[in-house]
Amino acid sequence: MLLTSLMLPALSRVAVCGGTHGNELSGVYLVHERLKRRKKSQVMEPVAVVTVMSNPRAVQRCVRYTETDLNRCFTHAILSASEQTSYELVRSQELNSLLGPKGSAEAMDLICDLHNTTANMGLCLITYSDSDWICLHICKYLQARAQHPRTDAMEIGPQPHGLIRANIFMAMQEAVQLLLDWVRLFNSGAQFEGGSVDVYTLVKNIDYPRDPHTHTIIAAVHPDLQDRDFCLLHPGDPMFLSFSGETLRYKGKEPLYPFFINESAYYEKAVALSLARRRKVEIPAIRACLHTVRTKT
Repeated sequence: MLLTSLMLPALSRVAVCGGTHGNELSGVYLVHERLKRRKKSQVMEPVAVVTVMSNPRAVQRCVRYTETDLNRCFTHAILSASEQTSYELVRSQELNSLLGPKGSAEAMDLICDLHNTTANMGLCLITYSDSDWICLHICKYLQARAQHPRTDAMEIGPQPHGLIRANIFMAMQEAVQLLLDWVRLFNSGAQFEGGSVDVYTLVKNIDYPRDPHTHTIIAAVHPDLQDRDFCLLHPGDPMFLSFSGETLRYKGKEPLYPFFINESAYYEKAVALSLARRRKVEIPAIRACLHTVRTKT
């Protein structure tokens, strides 16, 4: 049985951010285009949006980050520190002032952070709660309208870092526009019916096989697994192919869904792929309560 209908505050503060990783170029160029069109007064937004280039120094150098991964800098400890020296740590505090402060009543109601992946993940929305009805309704809306959606960050691939592919850029542009269309409809008082959404919940990350003495990688993702993001992986299925030619198989006790398979940026994080469970989440019908001020908890 579906949950009862809910009235939620309108979304008056929305941000679209690109270039959090400076070599993920779909978001970089989408932000460039949005800022250029806004300057020329050619863009008709369905809702007022703050558009931000998150890490301009990394974008200028076309690198993931200059000193520290900006995407890992938004902890309360970092944001509240009195003195920072790393560029990305300082930048995270600047973004927190611009878009937050995090957790406050003045913070953005919705932030769409644009990313690319080298993995064959299609269009994915990554959120951190299975009871965030706004994000789950946006997922449902995109699933019905965007091309090849998988489900706060938008992740789309495959695209090598440091270059841009037209089809990936256009898919991201379409998804952002659909997201903003949904916000406009929601803010106008339209009701969105409940239903179910398929979600993938992270279970664990898997590292590459490594030499026990040198810790160097001794195997690559198996060809039968490569590019099969979100395809069910069964116990005993090939997972890695060692450089000596040995097939190493998945030893888990349950079938799981792999994603971020062989993401190039995750070599430094010792992650060859992530594994998730898929389930359906029932979401209630929602509608904006137009006279309610949205607060943070």
